[in-house]
Amino acid sequence: MEGTKKNSSITKFIKVVEKVGNKLPHPFILFGYFIIATLFVSYLLSKIGFEASYLVEGKDGAKTVLVKVVNLLTFAEMRETLVNLPDIYVTFPALKIVLIMMMSIGFLEETGFFNALMRRYLLNAPKCLITAALVFVGVNASVMSDAGTILSLTIGGVLFASLGRNPKLGIILGFAACSGGFTANIFVAGTDALLAGITEEAMAGMGVEMSVSPLCNYYFMAASTVFLTLSLTFVTEKFIVKLMPDEKIVDGDTALLDEYKLKPEEYKGLRYSFYGFLVFAIIMFVLSFPEGAFFRNPEGGFLPKSPLLSAIVPVLFFLFCSIGIGFGIGVGKIKSMGDLPPYLQSGVAKAVPLLVTTVTAALFLHLLNKSNIFKILAIKGSFILKNADVGPLPLLLMVVFITTLINPFMTSGTTKWILLSPMIVPMFALLNISPAFAQLAFRIGDSATNIISPAQHAIPIILGLMAQYDLQSGKKNEGNEAGFGTIFSLTLPYSMTILLTMTLLMVAWYFLDLPIGPGSYLYIK
Repeated sequence: MEGTKKNSSITKFIKVVEKVGNKLPHPFILFGYFIIATLFVSYLLSKIGFEASYLVEGKDGAKTVLVKVVNLLTFAEMRETLVNLPDIYVTFPALKIVLIMMMSIGFLEETGFFNALMRRYLLNAPKCLITAALVFVGVNASVMSDAGTILSLTIGGVLFASLGRNPKLGIILGFAACSGGFTANIFVAGTDALLAGITEEAMAGMGVEMSVSPLCNYYFMAASTVFLTLSLTFVTEKFIVKLMPDEKIVDGDTALLDEYKLKPEEYKGLRYSFYGFLVFAIIMFVLSFPEGAFFRNPEGGFLPKSPLLSAIVPVLFFLFCSIGIGFGIGVGKIKSMGDLPPYLQSGVAKAVPLLVTTVTAALFLHLLNKSNIFKILAIKGSFILKNADVGPLPLLLMVVFITTLINPFMTSGTTKWILLSPMIVPMFALLNISPAFAQLAFRIGDSATNIISPAQHAIPIILGLMAQYDLQSGKKNEGNEAGFGTIFSLTLPYSMTILLTMTLLMVAWYFLDLPIGPGSYLYIK
């Protein structure tokens, strides 16, 4: 009886999350509402004299800076905003970074490089390590965005079925690894570029011109792929497998597995992609390592600042293009220079939804920064935290916790960070905590609870594949078909595992004072 009540409570909670998530409008419309709210709130707060002050250390000593709310509902402010709208849009940091990154990442994806690379190492993994291999490939498949999630869960079911294991376990594991661990990657993904641009814009709102690199979280995220592989494999083999015992598939999946095996031209493509990487590596060596090289700073190094780090986006663009061109030549998709533009255009095409959303998102952030509303809240919040003597670690854990609560209702990581960063980043900056660490804490919370949201686009595909395997196994599932409750009960342990693993890793990183990316430490230097 008690178990029935518990299940009923969980079902009700799931339905509430689903209802709220489905009622949220498109981000373009959502940010439009936020713009209207910002205009009226700025008017009201300016009338009541909402303000804050803080000390700034300068050459002539410390001076007090008074910050007041700017009323955006004046003719002068609204005229200026309207005139500058095109510049506000095209100079949005996230836009300029992500377009270049998406162009090159889309190039690699369209040539088939990522797909072939993942299949190459997953299908050739030893049977005893197939679970760990699926997790590792799944986590890194997130570089392919939605296509990576579909590949991971589909090939997970196929692999497990071919080994005589429960294919539904393979589906759930592939989904959890890719969608739940999407923020971790050994590759640099579009997410890195997009979030870095938003963080940079949030710092600009404090009047601080700081370049935030797409690599600012790279060391931590690359290491996370290993730790997530270990923890998710352990939980699967010790606990989840008991909930989903092996099932015999009538028709088997050997033929389907053969369809995923690499063709000779794909092997050739991977070999040629390595040649492309070698050419790039040699050029970068010549430009970086000799004394007085092109990419070295005046002191002869690379950290904390250098032309190499400042130009990391175009450097990554040429890296991905070098690899993609090699793979394209190997598989026969690129036969002349004229074949390159269509593949680059396909990457930009993937960014079209972002181009639309960015119109209202960029305007919202611009108005929010100009109004000083969140800047004042950040100043007041930093004073409260200083007086309470709360250390950086509890603050980071708080960001993780808040994000995990919001995530099931609002699955778009970009939307959440646009909303949270204008207050979190400046508040942390006033406490001298690096914006890269604030962004890292957000990404952990954003990633972990991704797989327990009813708004997940992959759920219909998962349910369809599960039904297909039930049919193949000869089961009669009338009235007992898998629903979201089934998926939720299986993904929840993975969600908690991802949250615990990455949070503990962040705590370890914090106490060891390790850089989370090139030149990115806990405190601003």
